[in-house]
Amino acid sequence: MRADARKNRDHLLAVAGAAIAEQGVEVSLRDVARRAEVGLATLLRHFPTREALLEALLRTSFDELTGRARELETSSSPEDALVRWLHDCVVWTTEYRGVTVLMAAAIEDTESALHASCVTLRAAGARLLARAQDAGRARSDIDGADVFALVAMLAWLGDQPSLAPRADRLFGIVAGAILTTAESGHAEGGTPPPATPR
Repeated sequence: MRADARKNRDHLLAVAGAAIAEQGVEVSLRDVARRAEVGLATLLRHFPTREALLEALLRTSFDELTGRARELETSSSPEDALVRWLHDCVVWTTEYRGVTVLMAAAIEDTESALHASCVTLRAAGARLLARAQDAGRARSDIDGADVFALVAMLAWLGDQPSLAPRADRLFGIVAGAILTTAESGHAEGGTPPPATPR
C-alpha cells in the first residue's frame, strides 16, 4: 500500500474509532465519512462494509489483548494472570459501545470478518483459565466460552449509566467466584481488587 493510501486509511480508522466510542458500533458509515471530511465513496473504497471497517479497527486491539494474555502467562501467577486479563478485556470492550453484541455474533458466524479474531481472543482466555485450573486456582466447571461470556456481561454493565457505578464491585465479585483456594478447590470468599489496566 502506498504511503498516502495508508495515511488516508489510518485517518479513517482514527475517526471511526472516535465515532464508535461516542455513538456505538451502529454509527453510520456516512457519518464516519463526514467526520473524516471525505466522500462516502472514498470510505467505501477502503472499507466496503461496516463489518470490514470494524474488523480493521478492532483487529489491532484483539491482537494486543491476545499478546497481553501471552505476556501474563509468563509474568504473573495463574490466578493473577486470569483476573488481570479479564479486567483488561472488560476495560477495552467498554471503550466501544455495543462491541460485545458484535463479538458474540461473530464467534458463531464463520463468515464474519471478525470471526477469526474473536476465536483467537477466546482461545487466549481459555489458556489462562486452563492454567489457573491446572494450578487449582480456578473452578473446574467453567470453560473458555464462559470467560468470553463473562467479558460481555461485565462490559454490558459498564455500558449502562445506572449500573456503571457498580461495575468495579461486581467485577470483583465475579472474579472472586471464578477463583478457588488451592487447598479446598472451593470458591474463595472476598473480593479481589480489580487489576490496573495498561
